[in-house]
This record gives sequence, C-alpha cells and structure tokens, in this order.
Amino acid sequence: MRAYIYDGQPGDQRAPHDSGKPVSLEDLERLHVKAFPGIDLAKVEEIAKERGYKNRDEINVSKAGLGDIYEEKIKGFFREHLHEDEEIRYIKDGRGYFDVRAQDEKDWIRIAVEPQDLLIVPAGIYHRFTLDEGDYVKAMRLFQDEPKWVPHDKSDETDKNPHRAQFLQSIKA
Repeated sequence: MRAYIYDGQPGDQRAPHDSGKPVSLEDLERLHVKAFPGIDLAKVEEIAKERGYKNRDEINVSKAGLGDIYEEKIKGFFREHLHEDEEIRYIKDGRGYFDVRAQDEKDWIRIAVEPQDLLIVPAGIYHRFTLDEGDYVKAMRLFQDEPKWVPHDKSDETDKNPHRAQFLQSIKA
C-alpha cells in the first residue's frame, strides 16, 4: 500500500496519476484514515472485533462480477461522496485506488491498495474509489450491523451533514 498526491491530470481514472509527492501513513492517520498494509485474515478479524464489526460480505468489482451494471457502478464509486459510517475494505485480490480529500480540501490523496491491504476510511470524509488498469478487485466489506453502503454525493447539503461536521471537527483537534 502506498499513498501520494493525485496529479490531477486528465486521463483514465484507473491510471496511477502519481504526482511523485508521497504521503505517509502518519499523514493519513491525521485524517483518521487507518491503513494496514499486508496483513492476514487473523489480523483483520482482530481489528473487526476491536471495532465492533460483526458482519461482512464480499464484492467482486469487475465486468464479470457486476455484469450489465459495471460501467454505472464504476462511475458511481468514483463520484466524490461520503458515508455516515466508516468504510472498511480488505483487499483479497486485484488492485484499486481509494482517493481521499487532503486536509486542505484541494488535493486528492491517492491510496493504492492491493491484496492483504486493509483500509479504514472514516465517516464524513469525502472520498472515491476506482480500479487500477487491471479492471478487477475482490474485497471484503465489513459492517457493524447489517450490510449497507449509502453514498452521499458531494453537494451543499452534504457539506452540512452532521457526520461531515463531526469529521471536520475531529481533524482540527
């Protein structure tokens, strides 16, 4: 797992878009993004138990796995959005990119994930996801309660979301 500033250049969202400006795991931690590179399932289970995550499912993000809704889903994942719950993903196979807004809200931080990487994206942070050029990822999604995935696309209304406000307050502290 590695993180860097997204270069902002036009082109395929699945390309690396590496600006050459690295971002450390400590920098991610300041945004309450928790990264666990190269861990096994036993460690995933330990983290899930610590955080109260009882449920999980798997998603196969590929043309074969999603069928006719593939293009729609990929576009939806890449729209800037937030969730009202943490987003926890353990990569089992394939590769992709999670982009999170930097503290200055101008830059994107691109986090390249690969098998055995676990990423926890906090509630209220604007982010997006895309596959890499391999067009495939299989990930375990973890949930505290019943599986749900509700994206709230960036808007003036979403900017006022209480989970967004709480996130912004937490990174100022």
